[in-house]
Amino acid sequence: MTLIDISNIRLINQQIITTKFTTVKDIVGWMGAMQAQDYAMVKWAIGARLSNSTNEVIEKAIDQGEIIRTHLLRPTWHFVSAEDIYWLLELTAPKIKASLRLRHQGLELTESLINKSNELIQKALLGGNHLTREEIVAILQNAKIATDENRTSHILMRAELDGIVCSGAIKDKKQTYALLSERVPKTKSQTREESLEKIASRYFTSRCPATLQDFVWWSGLSVSDARNALEMVKAGFISEKKGSETYWFTNSFSVPQSDNNSTYLLPAFDEFLISYKDRSASLPLANFKKAVSDNGIFRPIIVINGQVLGLWKRTIKNDKVIVETDFFQPQNKSIKNLVEEKAIAFGNFLGKKTDVKHSIE
Repeated sequence: MTLIDISNIRLINQQIITTKFTTVKDIVGWMGAMQAQDYAMVKWAIGARLSNSTNEVIEKAIDQGEIIRTHLLRPTWHFVSAEDIYWLLELTAPKIKASLRLRHQGLELTESLINKSNELIQKALLGGNHLTREEIVAILQNAKIATDENRTSHILMRAELDGIVCSGAIKDKKQTYALLSERVPKTKSQTREESLEKIASRYFTSRCPATLQDFVWWSGLSVSDARNALEMVKAGFISEKKGSETYWFTNSFSVPQSDNNSTYLLPAFDEFLISYKDRSASLPLANFKKAVSDNGIFRPIIVINGQVLGLWKRTIKNDKVIVETDFFQPQNKSIKNLVEEKAIAFGNFLGKKTDVKHSIE
């Protein structure tokens, strides 16, 4: 098994080459969680894994609470299926809150202040109210709670981690917060061991081939918890050693046949890269800093035959989207034609006409 094999198998299991799902909540549920700090891009991350999906279809799923955007796993936003939010929060929020304790001390966000903020936010949202960040800031400031120096972000993140708020419906083209208990009916709690088994099964099924360290990175779990979780599910997987790493696969694993010039435009922070601690199977070290900035920004990528071989960006002007490519090396006309097809698919997803501009001719 080569690194390119690993990358191509991941494209299959992540539902990028072809998908067996037809709904937004099902693809998000399959993935377990999808990093969502870039709101516009994560909608395309979902859309790229569904046939003939549109931005409107995904926003409808968000508005109806079928998928929820909140902080969990690692201290950043993710989309999760509504059915999964409670057990994922219970499993991962305590470690995130502990990791933020020192930062909160520096911001003078005491537990007393956090509790007061939570109470104010909960009262304001009660009864199906969905409020924007700006509206919540006004409520906090009216109560003499400081919101400068990024305190608002930490106050709202803590409210998410405490299971009080989550994403609400879009209002005036702005994202909102809603009460989690009103948005998603509380489900029966499960044991920590059941949650560990479930998160390991979701991860290795949807992202294999992957290693224990990849799972540790993605899940935010301790090495001990991640190892125990893998032990619980490994009977349903097979493994292969490559160098010093052990890769885990589903029992139905098979190396895909070569698909010459398979091409995909994947969004910023896509799970195809960010799911793994070691990304060398898809992103050669020589190109790593082109695709990932020094401060951890994952740029939109062009994937050709399982390898990240360029970047792309989009500019929206009225009814048109302009897609500009930046290949790491010159590409032939057939590759460019395939990229243009994918760019048009992205434009169709947005409901806009598409213009494509290539940086290297």
